[in-house]
Amino acid sequence: MKHKVIILGAGYEKTCSFGKGASNGPKKVIECFNEQVESYDRFSKSNLLNFVEIRSKQIENIKDLDPKEMIEAVKNEYEKNKEFTILIGGEHTVSLGPLIAISKKFKSNDITIVQIDAHLDLRDTDEDFNPIPFGKYHHSTVMRRAHELGFNLVPIGIRLYSESELDYAKKNNIKIFEWNRITPKIHEIISSILTKKVYLTIDVDGIDPCHMPGTGTPVQGGLEWYYTIELIQEIFKNKEVIGADITEVAPQENNSLTEFGAAQLCHIIIANKFK
Repeated sequence: MKHKVIILGAGYEKTCSFGKGASNGPKKVIECFNEQVESYDRFSKSNLLNFVEIRSKQIENIKDLDPKEMIEAVKNEYEKNKEFTILIGGEHTVSLGPLIAISKKFKSNDITIVQIDAHLDLRDTDEDFNPIPFGKYHHSTVMRRAHELGFNLVPIGIRLYSESELDYAKKNNIKIFEWNRITPKIHEIISSILTKKVYLTIDVDGIDPCHMPGTGTPVQGGLEWYYTIELIQEIFKNKEVIGADITEVAPQENNSLTEFGAAQLCHIIIANKFK
């Protein structure tokens, strides 16, 4: 009997505060996954289609919703699925949909969100920089809301944050893996994850823009490609990953590198979950 996986697209970008295009990300990533990524996994030397049944679906009619309504719609769709689900955004705010659903199924404090990201996303609101603020539900507040739900946080690849976000992290003993010239050993990151269960959220701007240029808020100096793959592999080896998302893919004209990379990450996640 094959394992079942769903790749769920949430094309939403209403709170994007810089580059646009993330609403087109899920469609492009899923197209790449279905049409361009080989089913054979060269790392585990196995063909995914021999042991996994994968289907994809787009969440419709969320583009014009306000952020809180969108989160509720994504949560409701996520809850319908019994399969292991990878959510594809869209802006990072979409991640709150599955996280709220998961918080109703498990004890949040038994789960760590492993966050690959250039930004902490720990603001309380966007009022300090947005002339027409959205408030509590914004791509820059998503991890603050997740932490308030009771989840543990391990942010990785961080290279840009506000003073208030840093203060919040320190106050709440959130260990930040900032990205500098010397990168942390992967075993150090794994050791900082104190729960067995993990939810993996990948904002593609956490990865260096030479690998993932198509994103709304690119920041130089992110995770290298093979470091990212090895980190994902080690997380799956050591932890029980109960869900994942990949967000902030904003496809560029004449450059499909980012959506193809995100599709490869989907493949790697599925292979390591079920190999």
